[in-house]
Amino acid sequence: MAEQSATREEIKNALIVALDVPSYEDASAIVSELGDAVSFYKIGLELLFDGGLRLAHELRDAGKLVFLDMKLLDIGNTVEKAVRNIARLGVNYLTIHAVDGKTLRAAKEGKGASELKLLGVTVLTSLTKEDLAEQGISESPQELVLRRARMAHTIGIDGVIASGLEARAIREAVGSDFTIITPGIRPVGSAANDQARAMTPRDAILAGANHLVVGRPVLNAPDRKIAALAIQDEIRDAFSTLKQ
Repeated sequence: MAEQSATREEIKNALIVALDVPSYEDASAIVSELGDAVSFYKIGLELLFDGGLRLAHELRDAGKLVFLDMKLLDIGNTVEKAVRNIARLGVNYLTIHAVDGKTLRAAKEGKGASELKLLGVTVLTSLTKEDLAEQGISESPQELVLRRARMAHTIGIDGVIASGLEARAIREAVGSDFTIITPGIRPVGSAANDQARAMTPRDAILAGANHLVVGRPVLNAPDRKIAALAIQDEIRDAFSTLKQ
């Protein structure tokens, strides 16, 4: 029974529901509706400025896992001090842009001995090769993701945010002791919306992702709990395949 319980918990924790809504009231209603079906939530910039930190505290007090998607990028001194303050909040994960070693090292210094896990944002899943060319970057998204993931791993960052399309290459490059969180997840039959490099839950887990960030496919569903459980079914199927 203990093994079965752990497996259910593993499946639940693999799904991160993105609370990409404009207000604390909206987010609280979603959390209430999902109940025990979901144990891990992402709070991003939109919600942060309307009660997001208040909700983060409430989620942690309720035993939920919390991921602050801040995507920090600034001079090292500012990043270090910001991460130090965020670490005191007791959240589980924090994102920083993995564009250079100075930013990553500053974030690691700010984290100190806290239990906060740092995640480097490699390349936004909405970006294409043409978008990168506009920034003066000649690498493909896949090449840039892999280079930045290797840099983050070498510096000692806990993991990265990356498309499922790059997860397998990252896993092969840095090994198993590195967290890969994959956004841009679209269950079978869902619209891609603004995600240029989307992947199904099952395929992302099979490619090496540890956690999946899902927003609109859950938030816009007629029954959010049923939608979340259906995604967990896809995750369960992938885990079963991996263990065979």
